[in-house]
Amino acid sequence: MLLSLDDRIFGLDAQLIFQLIFTGIAIFLLFMAASYLLLDPVRKKLNDRKEKVMREQREALENREAALRMREEYDGKLREINKTAEQILSDSRKKAMQRENEIILNAREEAGRIIAGAKEEAALEQKRVNDEVKQEIISVASLLSEKLVAASLDEEKQNALIEQTLREIGDDTWQSR
Repeated sequence: MLLSLDDRIFGLDAQLIFQLIFTGIAIFLLFMAASYLLLDPVRKKLNDRKEKVMREQREALENREAALRMREEYDGKLREINKTAEQILSDSRKKAMQRENEIILNAREEAGRIIAGAKEEAALEQKRVNDEVKQEIISVASLLSEKLVAASLDEEKQNALIEQTLREIGDDTWQSR
């Protein structure tokens, strides 16, 4: 029994099969064309982007390694600079201590010269005072002898004359200056 076209739910005839095959081939060709025209450029873009990301990662890794090397070099130079600074400070301290010792030595020598000069000046002043005292004694003795010779008195009168002369001269003459 043949079913009529109107009674069929699914009419499977030659034209339908031909249309299905043709539509399948057309879809296949469209997928092929779409993959060639659309997927290949997208894949190429994805691959390019993947390569770019990998290249950037390599560059970042190289930059990191370079930064680490530079930091190590910087730290080494900084340590060297610190050592140099410590050496300079140490040398400066030593020079300052030497200079301080020289200044102290020079000050002591100068103080010694000043003290020696003061002692010498005091000795000269003492000698001058002694000479003045001797001159005073000589003048008193000559004055006394004049009065003794002029008066030619006895011993009591001589003692009185000496006492009078001493009162006239004063006590300042006999005291050390």
